[in-house]
Amino acid sequence: MGDNRTPVTVIGLGDMGAALAGAFLAAGRRVTVWNRTTAKADGLVAAGAVRARSVAEAVAASPLVVVCLLDYRVLADVLGPVGGALGGRTVVNLTNGTPGQARKAAAWADEHGIGYLDGGIMAVPPAIGTPGAFVLYSGPREVFDGRREELAVLGRPEYAGAEPGAAALQDLALLTGMYGMLVGVVEALALVRSAGFGPVDFATEKLVPWLGAMAAAVPHYAEQVESGDYAHGVVSNLGMQAVGLDNIFQAYEDQGISAELLAPLRALVRRRVAEGHGAEDFPGVTELLGGPVPAR
Repeated sequence: MGDNRTPVTVIGLGDMGAALAGAFLAAGRRVTVWNRTTAKADGLVAAGAVRARSVAEAVAASPLVVVCLLDYRVLADVLGPVGGALGGRTVVNLTNGTPGQARKAAAWADEHGIGYLDGGIMAVPPAIGTPGAFVLYSGPREVFDGRREELAVLGRPEYAGAEPGAAALQDLALLTGMYGMLVGVVEALALVRSAGFGPVDFATEKLVPWLGAMAAAVPHYAEQVESGDYAHGVVSNLGMQAVGLDNIFQAYEDQGISAELLAPLRALVRRRVAEGHGAEDFPGVTELLGGPVPAR
């Protein structure tokens, strides 16, 4: 029997792009690869991939083209000249960018008759192809459904919506949550180190379990933000937390280190309390961040 699995082209072979190509190879797909720096394809070619000599050759090799480049400027430089050749094919763009950039790329793809999905990878390169990886996709539902089998090779495919910028927006929101956590982590480790405690033991024995326990409150916070009711189910009100933040800053000053990563948070909490919301819950600071608020 012949192999009816869809051939795949991967354009862009940085750490993430190479991981994507490797996952397709491991799944038994015929994989064509292209990168501006040709040497980056050497390992994949040794593993069975086909090296394309040009972008045009790369896109001609497969009905499914997966792109993972540095940014959307490079994306336009690479795919712009071959827009006509991509007509009737599917392009899955996994380049990190903004919702606006995704919309612009989707409009370009539509003009050229390209089935286009914009995506956000929620995994580090070594996790690609493992059960812990998932990838957000936005664009026409029929394009997503038609390529779900191939996309599942990379990680769990999650459909974010038809609006082209939906995956990018959710990707950046998830990364925001991650960076917010990391800000607290590095500040906490700086504080314990300043007092002579071992950061590794502190992180392993105390910080990780504490963060895990605190994460359980996130769904409740999300309900408060969705409803706009920050007075329901309050466990530790904002007025108390403002005092706690002042104590944190005093402790850092006493230890001779900076808590500057937390300074914007303290400013928002103080402002919210000053506006008369001290009895409410922490997520009320969301109301100070601006932007449109859906009808409630």
